[in-house]
Parts: sequence; C-alpha cells; structure tokens
Amino acid sequence: MAKNNQAIKQSSNQVLKGLKPERVWHWFGEIMQIPRPSKHEERISAWLVQWGKDHGLETKSDKLGNVLIRKPASKGYEKSPWVALQAHMDMVCEKNSTKQFDFMKDAIQPVLDGEWLTADGTTLGADDGIGVAAILAILEDPKLQHPALEALITVDEETGLTGANGLSKSWLKSEVLLNFDDEDEGEYCIGCAGGIDTVAEMDYKLVAAPKGCKAFIVKVSGLVGGHSGDDINRGRANANKLLNRILWEGTYKHSMRLATIDGGNLRNAIAREAEALVCVSEDKVRAFKAMVTKMGKAMVFEFRSTEPDMEFSLRDADMPKKVVDADTQERLVNLVYACAHGVLAMSREIENFVETSTNLASIKMEKTFIRIATSQRSSVESAKLAAAAKLESTFLLAGCRVKHSDGYPGWTPNPDSRVLKVGVDVYKKMYGKEPIVRAIHAGLECGLIGEKYPQMDMISYGPTLRGVHSPDERIEIKTVEMFWNQTLEILKRLK
Repeated sequence: MAKNNQAIKQSSNQVLKGLKPERVWHWFGEIMQIPRPSKHEERISAWLVQWGKDHGLETKSDKLGNVLIRKPASKGYEKSPWVALQAHMDMVCEKNSTKQFDFMKDAIQPVLDGEWLTADGTTLGADDGIGVAAILAILEDPKLQHPALEALITVDEETGLTGANGLSKSWLKSEVLLNFDDEDEGEYCIGCAGGIDTVAEMDYKLVAAPKGCKAFIVKVSGLVGGHSGDDINRGRANANKLLNRILWEGTYKHSMRLATIDGGNLRNAIAREAEALVCVSEDKVRAFKAMVTKMGKAMVFEFRSTEPDMEFSLRDADMPKKVVDADTQERLVNLVYACAHGVLAMSREIENFVETSTNLASIKMEKTFIRIATSQRSSVESAKLAAAAKLESTFLLAGCRVKHSDGYPGWTPNPDSRVLKVGVDVYKKMYGKEPIVRAIHAGLECGLIGEKYPQMDMISYGPTLRGVHSPDERIEIKTVEMFWNQTLEILKRLK
C-alpha cells in the first residue's frame, strides 16, 4: 500500500473510532482501503477469500469473482434451514470534478458530518460496503446464535448485476436470504424493478473549424444527481438534458459549431455534470453569451427547489482545429432533446410507486462515434421492454446503431414471506413501531437470485443511506447499530 494510503488508513481509523457496533465499522474501514470499482473487483475478491480462510471458514470463489463463505450453525440451530447473508463488493465511483482521486489506486477518505459519515469529495462506498462489513462481523463472532450461514458477496452489481446473473444454480444451500442492500432504516423491501440498458452509437466526421470564430467551454455543474432508480421521481435535473438545451439554441439561432461533448458517467446515476467545447463566429459572440446567461438563469429558477447548487458557466477556450460535421451536430442536439428521461409511468396498483422509468446516463465522444448510454427500469417486464423499444426507436430515427444489454428480471413481492413476518415482529418489539414493507424501483440482486433459486425466501433491508451514486453519499451512523441489532435478532429467531 502506498505511503499516502497508510496515512489515510490511520486517519480513517481515527474517524471511525468509537462508532458502534465497533466490529462493523472496523471492517468497513478495512474495505475502504481496497479499490473496488465495478468490473475491477480483483483485489477485494481476493481479500475476502483470504479473510475467510484466515478465519478458518469454508471459502470459495467462482470464475467471476463472487465469494462464498460458510459458517456452521451455532449450538441448537443444527437442524434449522441454511440462511444466506448477501451483499455486493463493488462500489459506484463518482467524484467532484475538482477532486484529485484515482479509484483504481486510492483509499476512500471518510469524514464525520454530525450524525452522518460521508467521504471527502467522492462516493463513500457504503453502498454496499456496509453490508459486506456487517456480514464479516457476523462471521467472525463465535458467540452469536444463528442457523448455518452462507455469506454470498457478489461482483459487479452496480453496472449490470453480472455477478448475480452468473451465479451457479447449485452454489447455495440456503432456503432464506437476507439482502443487505436497502438504503432506508425501518423498511423491508420485498420486490424490485427489472432493468435493461439501451446504448446508441452515432458516427461523426471531423471537419475544419470555421475561421473567424471564438471558442468556449459551456458547462453545467453542481447538480444533486443520485440513483437512477431511487431518485428518478424526485424532480432532479439531468445535466445532459440541460446542456443540450443550450447547444440546440446555439446550433439553430447562433450558428454555433460543436467540437466536443462530455456528460454524465454511470448508467445508474443521474448525470450531475456536462460540458461542451463550442465555437461561435465573432459577430455572434455577444448574442451567444447573452443567450447562455439568460437560459442558465431560467433553468436555475426552473429547478430552484431541487437543484440549489446548479451552476452554468461559459469560459474562453483555445480554438479547436476540428469540429463535428454539421449534419451530425444537428442530429445529435435533436436526438438528445427528444430522448426520454425520467418517469414514464406510475403504478396503477401501488400509490406513489414508480412503475417504469428511463435515465439518459451519459454522452461520450469516442474516436469515430458518439455514445449515448441510457437505462430503463420497470416492475412490469413488458413495460420494461417497451421502454427500451421507445428509446431504440428514437435512436434509429436519428441514424444511430443501437444495442441492448441482456437486462435483468424484477423481484416479485411475496407478502406472505415467513422471514418477512419474523423481521416485522422483531422490528416492532425492538423499536415499538411497524416497519414499512414495500417494493422499490431500483434494481436488486434478489431478482436474479430468485430466478436461480425460486424457492428462496428473501427480504432486503439496511441502514439509512442518502446521496448514493454521487459524491454526496452518506450513511446515518445511528441506523447502522439499529440494522445490526435487528439482524442478530432475526438470525436468532430463524431456529
């Protein structure tokens, strides 16, 4: 480990010192030291395998990097059904544009903020590092009462659930599964949406930049962003859509030419920042600047209640030698304007529940084409496929190539679940109130695991997280102990 990471680890230990439950926070601190971007989980996977072996537990991994650790039943629980404890090891890697940070090398730097723990300018990785940490704390404690346990810690949940999708149908012995990837203390999740990604590729040519022009970088920043499932109905702005409003206006009213564009990052995050390098003829510069200022102020007002820190900037730039050809530029700005983003349908059965949505996640320029990445979610399979087809139709009309991911299934709620009844009873007795039981619009691995193990009885729950998939990610400290205590009592009751 690099010297600076050693110093960060010491600082991290000081930040986490005294937090309860101690062993959960200890293991969370260890996990934060290990780089674990989605699709790059080799180090955390190997670390978990070694951890299991060091603790004398049956441990194995599969070709994808999923890890399974088994712990025998405690005395008196030998005849109880096996229970799986499940979380994912990867994390969303987002940072503020001003933060110097390499997610492939650097350790996460935790920061105490009152009753919350957050990170210094990056995602915290509590989604789902805190779930993994709780599992390790359970596995290492010889005094707990529980049935035989299987800790299933998967790879690549955040960018396609490929770890759960590739799980062998014969790997698990468990009949009950506790998923630790929910983000609201006091809730039990019993269902989730399925999802699919739709990606468009638009070829472009570079042509000589027009003479007599000035170049500018137009940027949208400071947006809240958030999870494209949990937060899609909160009225938050999408940086790609806002930037495109300016680019469209510039294209058709100010003869603006586009040189580069870069917006958003991850398929499951609402775009927080976007920028474009453009050039405008010198005789139109004054009008173009006035337009950007006027539109920026109008959009700040438009989203004043959900985007308090939104900013629009226009700064001088070096004149590019090449710009995107005019035909592609027109097709692009029209396509992004037409491309759906947000809630497509609310549930007809469940009040205030998003049924179907789509996220315009990112716009990236490759060497010969522009890639536009989107993701669709729905708790109704046919509606999910229809939403993907809607996006495909829009892209095809703009002359793009279109690809869909394999997608993943939703998780059908089972209100008669035995483990749910145990959980609800535990929560009522521990905290004197009814927990909320609900389905969520975000994707969970339970759908894929349930597809492979259809008799598995499952619930999902966890401590309170906010701002996930963004540098504002934070975890409410007191809810970690609440989550921990109810988990131990649930395991005790599953005799």
